[in-house]
Amino acid sequence: MAETIYALSSGAVPSGVAVIRVSGERTTEIIGAMAGRLPKSRKAMLATLRDPLSTDVVDEALVLYFEGPNSFTGEDVAEFQCHGGRAVVSRMLAILGSFDDCRPAEAGEFTRRAFDHGRMDLTEVEGLADLIAAETESQRKQAVRQMGGALGNLYDGWRKRLIHMRAMIEADFDFADEEDIPGSVADEVWSEAADLHREIADHLERSKSGERLRSGLQVVLMGAPNAGKSSLLNAIAGRDVAIVTEEAGTTRDVIEVHLDLGGYPVTLVDTAGLREASGIVEREGIRRAEAKGWEADLILWAVEPGGVDFDDPSSGLPENLRQQVPVWKVRTKGDLETHPKQDSSGTIQEIACSSKSEAGMSPLFDRLTRFAEETISLGEAPLATRERHRYFLKECLAGLKTAVDSEFVPTELRAEDLRRAADALGRITGRIDVEDLLDVIFRDFCVGK
Repeated sequence: MAETIYALSSGAVPSGVAVIRVSGERTTEIIGAMAGRLPKSRKAMLATLRDPLSTDVVDEALVLYFEGPNSFTGEDVAEFQCHGGRAVVSRMLAILGSFDDCRPAEAGEFTRRAFDHGRMDLTEVEGLADLIAAETESQRKQAVRQMGGALGNLYDGWRKRLIHMRAMIEADFDFADEEDIPGSVADEVWSEAADLHREIADHLERSKSGERLRSGLQVVLMGAPNAGKSSLLNAIAGRDVAIVTEEAGTTRDVIEVHLDLGGYPVTLVDTAGLREASGIVEREGIRRAEAKGWEADLILWAVEPGGVDFDDPSSGLPENLRQQVPVWKVRTKGDLETHPKQDSSGTIQEIACSSKSEAGMSPLFDRLTRFAEETISLGEAPLATRERHRYFLKECLAGLKTAVDSEFVPTELRAEDLRRAADALGRITGRIDVEDLLDVIFRDFCVGK
């Protein structure tokens, strides 16, 4: 018999209501022993909960029962909605632990059981994790879409197409002599495989937005020492995050602030000023600043009046970095112009702002919000959101490309490449050989979920 698990699923106590969840074969026994009777499935029942051993009243609570397999985990599930006092919750958990084969759930174990019983695939599990972690409206929408199965359905559809292609090849082998088989049915497979390759490659390219949405855009503040970077960071964050002094080189390490700009996640990074440094600590700070620049989606180059611009040879900003990452010049320290200057193509050259007032910051806020919206253009199509997805999609593309390009290779070997491509898609959803991934995926879940 599989162990029955239980956990507080509603967060820290004390609280108005505490939800304690139970899942497993002893669920109905536990409800009967504590509440005296079993409610109808999916119907809330008000009951007096008692300790089965002492018969002491523990609490008056709502009890819900979800009969498996039509439950979240696929097993019998109960929820006790108790008062959220520490003593009540502690006593409830102690009573549940007194039943045979009943133990506290591990982190993510309810969701793990849902996966094991076929209630969710791995993309839906990851969507649930992203929904719990979502901090902005756009992250919430993307997570809900993935949790609803949109991404898994897309990948399963592609996998079924690959399986069908292989079936056509097998039919060509097995029924080549049959008169009712028109020509070689496998001839159409390779053009279909080429079409699927283009479709998956396009999805992979568009999914860069999905990854940015999940992790947040990286916007890095760079510039010479004492150019106003830390003041700019504090003004954008709306609180004192970084130490601001008149002494050059105050910032020695990387400081990160997570923001919600128009519903889009942005990580703003303050870095050490770029200059020739003699001290070991400052040199390390500058090295970290340059490393963050290479990871950035956008660099804001802070410059005070008469300061060093980013295209100045003495700025310390590598030219190849400027070619790879867009750089906006942000004029700080009292410049209150209300519109960014642009070149003839309409590209932003510089933005004037002041950290001393809300009006002085609005041009930068507005432009950053538009940049986030333009960079993370999601639409309605499901997108890959994790490096794990990208890895197996690339494996799938490699198998498809080899199969399509190997025109003079025996068909049996080309069919094996199609199998490899289909298996890669199956590993994304958890259909094939993913046991080694499961602990990694579930370990970051909350206890009780």
